[in-house]
Amino acid sequence: MILTAALMHGLGMHTGAWLARDGAASDYLSAAMYKEIARTAESGGLHALFLAEQMTNQEVGTERPCGALDTATVLALMAGVTERIGLVGTASTTYNQPYDLARRFATLDHLTGGRVGWNSIATQNPTVVEQFGGGESLDHEQRYARADEFIDVVLRLWDSWEEGALVGDKESGVFAREDLVHEIDHVGPYFSVRGPLPFPRTPQGRPVIFQAGSSPRGRDQAAKYADVVFTAQHVLQDAVDFRTDMRERAAAYGRDPDSLKILPGISLVLGRTRDEAQRRKDRLDEVFGTGPNLRKLAKRVGLPVEALVLDEKFPAHLLGPDEEFKGSIGFRRSIVNLAVTEDLTVRELIAQYGGGHHQVVGTAEEVADDMQERLAAGAADGFTLMIDMLPSGLHDVVDLLVPELRRRGLFHQEYEHTTLRDTLGLGPAAPAPKAAAPATAAA
Repeated sequence: MILTAALMHGLGMHTGAWLARDGAASDYLSAAMYKEIARTAESGGLHALFLAEQMTNQEVGTERPCGALDTATVLALMAGVTERIGLVGTASTTYNQPYDLARRFATLDHLTGGRVGWNSIATQNPTVVEQFGGGESLDHEQRYARADEFIDVVLRLWDSWEEGALVGDKESGVFAREDLVHEIDHVGPYFSVRGPLPFPRTPQGRPVIFQAGSSPRGRDQAAKYADVVFTAQHVLQDAVDFRTDMRERAAAYGRDPDSLKILPGISLVLGRTRDEAQRRKDRLDEVFGTGPNLRKLAKRVGLPVEALVLDEKFPAHLLGPDEEFKGSIGFRRSIVNLAVTEDLTVRELIAQYGGGHHQVVGTAEEVADDMQERLAAGAADGFTLMIDMLPSGLHDVVDLLVPELRRRGLFHQEYEHTTLRDTLGLGPAAPAPKAAAPATAAA
């Protein structure tokens, strides 16, 4: 299986991480912490580190830290202390320009020897627009239309130097072949970009593209452009259906379904015993309290806080249609399906939904059992590990979970490749697709 570790919300996926952990609250601003995380993850053979980026702190204010440091800068820092692990960073198609982003991530890919991925996200948070000139935030369809064009331009920029364009022949004085370097001359509804990039294509052809949209529109975009899909899936059958749907959509674009890797998030709370893991989880829950977690759940599903009564069943009947929801449709569907399938009260849902991802609390053996079941069922090609508390949760993964997975033959013993694309088993980078896919029913 493929394993990436997600660095979320500054000091861990759990909202109470900054309160429960040892160390200063300011550690999420520390170069030393990111270096430790990078070295630890590589020592465990994880395929990649996945760095989320929150462009503002307006959602959480001063309540807790968030992952608002500049992604490319943090990836560059971690690259300097590692040699093999992949480094994936989030960058928005809503609040960036394609030329700048293509140049930034291609620079990182060159400097790391081909270990970089870009997590493309069509930002839905309406508060971010206030930092970028104000005005009206884009609706769901507009965000994805802009993102489609954005990704297409980035891919063409990454391909603007053909293989072999850099000659470097000192005797003839030929640095690069002009006939193999192309302007892209793109003019579209959202962008006008002449190209080319100012330097050759990267060691892995182009950076790996991650994408996380789970709405029908997001799925179609991922099937067309992405190499890896990050998704939230609580219920096993939902996860199987999602992966099947994504592979069918990829095939509709003429792609080999195996060229698209599905890595659902899994929130882990590990312990050497079941009781130890549960005590860790209880501590994380207790220090932050019910109120903030209730507000977070309300935002995730699009209900007023007062509609959520802790010891009553989750009120799914009060939800409006997905089409009117302003947040992540994928997160919302996954959480609601969990609540309905298991008939949970609001309190039970808060305890079980893992901040938005399938949650497992227990020993390495119990976590491995869960992962193995999902892998065998066709629900995943691997997992994005949502680390509860940093850096201790990552140390638990490396010290407890990785040895158990290796013992079962489910995880590689060591790195066999130098580029992220090869490490993930993706094959050569394909050019951007030219034709639209046939219509695919929403899952």
